[in-house]
Amino acid sequence: MITAADSRWVHQTHTEQSLLYWIVATAIVFLALLGAAAAAVGGTPLFKSALRVAFWGTLAMAVTAGVGAVFGTAV
Repeated sequence: MITAADSRWVHQTHTEQSLLYWIVATAIVFLALLGAAAAAVGGTPLFKSALRVAFWGTLAMAVTAGVGAVFGTAV
């Protein structure tokens, strides 16, 4: 049985979906920037560090979203 609270996830508007993509993209960009900043402070290669932080941070966000979807809640 779908309740009123569940139906809002089923019927997202175009604006809500677009906003979700922007939030995810912005988070990934800032993860990369933070990785590059940490590399600059630590004296390690910038690109490799930025890529590593962006990859693992994105993976962590995806796992968190997956767990939330499995249990039907926002984590």
